[in-house]
Amino acid sequence: MTPADRMREDRQRTNPLFNDRKLKLGTFCSNLDYGCAISTIPGTLRISWPNTLALAKLADEMSFEALVPVGRWRGFGGKTNFNGAGFESYTWAAGIGALTRNSAVFATSHVPTVHPIMAAKQGATIDHITGGRFVLNLVTGWNKPEIEMFGNDLAEHDTRYEMAEEWISIIRRLWTEQEEFDFDGRFYRIRRGYLQPKPIQLPNPVIMNAGGSPRGRRFAAQFADVAFTAVDSHDISQVRAQVDAYRKAAFEAHGGSIQVWTNAYIVQGETEREAQDFVRYYVDENGDWEAASNLVESMGLNAMTFPPGALQELKRHFVGGWAGFPLIGTREQIVDGLSMLANEAGFDGVLLSWARYEEHMREFQDTTLPLLVQAGLR
Repeated sequence: MTPADRMREDRQRTNPLFNDRKLKLGTFCSNLDYGCAISTIPGTLRISWPNTLALAKLADEMSFEALVPVGRWRGFGGKTNFNGAGFESYTWAAGIGALTRNSAVFATSHVPTVHPIMAAKQGATIDHITGGRFVLNLVTGWNKPEIEMFGNDLAEHDTRYEMAEEWISIIRRLWTEQEEFDFDGRFYRIRRGYLQPKPIQLPNPVIMNAGGSPRGRRFAAQFADVAFTAVDSHDISQVRAQVDAYRKAAFEAHGGSIQVWTNAYIVQGETEREAQDFVRYYVDENGDWEAASNLVESMGLNAMTFPPGALQELKRHFVGGWAGFPLIGTREQIVDGLSMLANEAGFDGVLLSWARYEEHMREFQDTTLPLLVQAGLR
């Protein structure tokens, strides 16, 4: 047995996603220009290593469970070229993971852009860097101009999931099997597949997927430990049914459980009116609607995560915070909203973002987090 083999541990001991907090929290899209806010106001996140590291360390101080980057290869145009500048997620995760201690560090990986042997090796390396805190966020790829940058055609929706099944099956085998293996599939051909050292997490690092279509939800239930889904309805009972459906599908697929997460953007004020006024300022008056339209058009054509009508209705929330659930009001109202997502909707975790990321996140740390603790959510 090698020293690396002796380091291996059950992931429930090393990965904070398995702690016993009622509601787990994370940050979203802190590796890209503008973060989640498609707005021209001053003070939004402008990407640099010091800026993204500051956000990671701040989340780590608050013992957030998840640091989730977005995989992005080009922007969405408009005045901001939203998310056009940013850090690649595997190398970002390696650097951030080395400089944090508490949070799980994710890499968001588009299947058509990374060979599974490379993804497995990078993931195992990051797992060792972080002491067993790595999470692979698998994305099949929906943004056609990005996929075409790699010289690939964007495959039909269900075909992308067939490719992803082979991709993640190869990675899991590399992470878990000691003997070399061959693999002959429709999309990948592996000869004498081999990986050492294995990741620290046993049986393998956590896998996340955001399949929103019926085909995508089946994939997440079968292959993922964490499903990410957007709140696309004002009817919380309908959202709860969607969350419960993921859990039922996972149990039927493999007899196991699955966590279900969503995302939200926070706009906090001393009064609800103050918070709403800020939304009007950064979204309605200064939103980059051209970039938002480009994003929504590309996602609507290719992702099938949202129904077509819902995408147009959600465009304002894309500008506000990457189509997250809006948490707008006083700190008490923010806590009530998070409590509703946990207790009524049934989510295990919520990825958060703010328009002025670091400034507003520090305000959350000082004024809102203590109330979450008092409410028994943290």
